[in-house]
Amino acid sequence: MIQIKNYINGQYCDPTTHSWLDNYNPSTGEVYSQIAESTSDDIQSAYEAAKAAFPSWSQTPIEERSRILLKIADLIEANLDNLAEAESKDNGKPLSLAKAVDIPRASANFRFFGNAITQFASEAHESVGRNTMNFTLRQPIGVVGCISPWNLPLYLFTWKVAPAIAAGNCVVAKPSEVTPMTAYLLGDILSQAGLPKGVLNIVHGSGPSAGQAIVKHPDIKAISFTGGTKTGEHLARTAAPMFKKLSLELGGKNPNLIFADCDYDKMLAVTVKSSFANQGQICLCGSRIYVEESIAEQFKKDFVEKVSKMQVGNPMDSNTNLGALVSKPHMEKVLSYIDIAQKEGGKLLHGGNRVIVPGFEEGYYVEPTIIAVDTNDCTIQKEEVFGPVVTIATFKTEEEALALANDVRYGLSATLWSKDLDRTMRISKKLEAGIVWVNTWLNRDLRTPFGGVKASGVGREGGFEALRFFTEPKNVCITYNES
Repeated sequence: MIQIKNYINGQYCDPTTHSWLDNYNPSTGEVYSQIAESTSDDIQSAYEAAKAAFPSWSQTPIEERSRILLKIADLIEANLDNLAEAESKDNGKPLSLAKAVDIPRASANFRFFGNAITQFASEAHESVGRNTMNFTLRQPIGVVGCISPWNLPLYLFTWKVAPAIAAGNCVVAKPSEVTPMTAYLLGDILSQAGLPKGVLNIVHGSGPSAGQAIVKHPDIKAISFTGGTKTGEHLARTAAPMFKKLSLELGGKNPNLIFADCDYDKMLAVTVKSSFANQGQICLCGSRIYVEESIAEQFKKDFVEKVSKMQVGNPMDSNTNLGALVSKPHMEKVLSYIDIAQKEGGKLLHGGNRVIVPGFEEGYYVEPTIIAVDTNDCTIQKEEVFGPVVTIATFKTEEEALALANDVRYGLSATLWSKDLDRTMRISKKLEAGIVWVNTWLNRDLRTPFGGVKASGVGREGGFEALRFFTEPKNVCITYNES
């Protein structure tokens, strides 16, 4: 059985306790590998390797750092098939999705930040008449911690580590213990690309053990975390009193506002994707659909018809639209929310059940589920399900749509469908969300800031925002004599 080892100081190693966790294949429900169960001792080893590497890496010319990151991007691209198969097996997502999105995006992350660091400039301010010049240095922080989630494993792991090392930091990183395989395989790619030992250390294990050890380590100076809001709250309580820099990308309960004047066919096709992509396990999925009353019945009919044709099954099958949910506990959580929604008055329009796939009877499959609700004051409208479950409610006016959309503790993203430019501008400004998509969804430009408001997090990732997070500004003020 495969053992997923830590990658510390440029080599694979067993956890110090020689303890291992079971790793499940979601499509079959079977254990297929074991994960290092790391402790604070392993985190300390990774920290020491990173600390030793930092003086050299932080002084490595930007052109050389860029070259190495671009080489990593090339190697991820060259290993597309193997990495996509590993991601699909480990996560349960369709292989076609891993090939089209997850692995290409992981490569793109390294490529983007490999190029972005060469354009990341300092500022200078001349005080005319005062013989004074101010300039601002952007210096790497030192050793930083990156903790990534299970829904887009390599995609979001690289989204954090690439800007961190591009900026000259050294990293102690922990992927989710639920989906560790592609981060484990990345170690070989780092070595092949010539990344110096200790610059990026990958430590596996549970959140309460390995993750907490990273967060509370006194000399790991910044934490970038993506995951659930409750975990983010706990992390902040640990890190904030230690005055660490924090970037927290947390939960979402995103509204999808559909007005009658939209491009209906385009909206319908994209809404199917925004509801159920990756089994609904994307923090940006539009899980709360609000439809203008005049087209609501037609929308429900057409939406249910399209969703009913989606194929749930073996992730390796090219005809599969929805694969398995990531774990048995998560599947049970999703099914419990469907049950609660019906008990609270929600009307099941489609789905709602576990799916038994022939030959994969123990896999964690759930039907794409659509629930009609009459009020925002119910559990399914307030809490993040993070599965193939969407709700549909109606509105009469623009003001009502905006009020419904903002009536939630989260504020990550929102989607708006309308051909009225004035309306889209008015609503976009008033939506309480870090990202607003108008007549599109998940259309990402890596130069733009990414993150949420309210309980969806603190800080921004992406583009120069990420490079700013992973550096400390230092202002230098010089006065001089004219003669």
